[in-house]
Amino acid sequence: MNPSLIDQLKEIGLQLGTNGLPYRFPLHPNLVHFSLGLFIIALVFDFAGVFFPLERPILKGFAIPAQRQNFFDVGWYNAVAGACISFFTVAAGFFEILLAQPPTDQVSDWGIGAGTTMLLHGVGGILLLVMMVGTTIWRGYQRFVWRTNCRNEVSWAYLGFALFLMAYMAIHGTLGAQLGAEFGVHNTAAHILRMGQNPNVVLSEGGIDL
Repeated sequence: MNPSLIDQLKEIGLQLGTNGLPYRFPLHPNLVHFSLGLFIIALVFDFAGVFFPLERPILKGFAIPAQRQNFFDVGWYNAVAGACISFFTVAAGFFEILLAQPPTDQVSDWGIGAGTTMLLHGVGGILLLVMMVGTTIWRGYQRFVWRTNCRNEVSWAYLGFALFLMAYMAIHGTLGAQLGAEFGVHNTAAHILRMGQNPNVVLSEGGIDL
């Protein structure tokens, strides 16, 4: 937690709610779904484009009109959208990290403390943003410069890195989920429990500022 940031928020009239944030719902966990979802769709559709000859009989069986380039188009535009929105995802994440109050007496299922988990998630988020932007630039060069006359718009090296990136996103996402679910960081119900009250009663009565 950054006390000076809290003081600054109070000076401009903002108060922290029960979730430890100056707004009702955490922004970072919601934006994460767009970042990861769009980018995973991009990578999956690039795989689908490369393996299109294997899929064509199935698509014909369901009378689905599709061309190989359609899959690559979906891959490209989703990669661009995923990379762009990730700047906002990371920015919101670091703002919410500054206001977090992780417990000091707990460890996750992976045996890691809350502070270390938050540090790994924060640094890992920066690395992930760099990799996503770099991958999108790499993808753009393949689409518009290097492989304009190739049947496959992406290389095997790109697909290999895509597999690594998806594994990295799975580990990184799990660290983030542990912060909210296991450590209760910016988790309204967890905060109410720490106050010694029943979330079902408090929330149903509307007797607490969220």
